Amino acid sequence: MSMPNIPDIKPEIILKRKEVINLLLTSIALEEIGLSHIINAEAEKLQHVLRDHCLTIHEALQINSSIDRMMRNVISNQMLLSFKLSDIIRLEEKEEHECIIEDCEE
Repeated sequence: MSMPNIPDIKPEIILKRKEVINLLLTSIALEEIGLSHIINAEAEKLQHVLRDHCLTIHEALQINSSIDRMMRNVISNQMLLSFKLSDIIRLEEKEEHECIIEDCEE
C-alpha cells in the first residue's frame, strides 16, 4: 500500500538538535501531567464512593480491582516515559561529546 499524495503541501520544518531535545522533554512533561490527572481522578472516584455509599465486600473488591488496573496502566506508561527520558539523555550526552570533539561553541 502506498502513502497518500497530498498536493501543494510541503511541510518543511527545520529544527536544531537542541530544539528537538526540548520538544521531546516537553512531550514527556505533558504526558506526566496527563498521568497525574488520571491518578487524581482515581483518588477522587475512590473518595466519592467511600464517602457516599455503604459498600458490600464484593463492591469494594470490584472498585479496588478497577483502580488497580488503572494504576497498573499508569505505571506502564511511567516506565515507557522513563525509557524515553533515558534515550533523550543519551542523545544530549552524545551531542555534548560530539561538541567536545569538534570544539563546538554554544
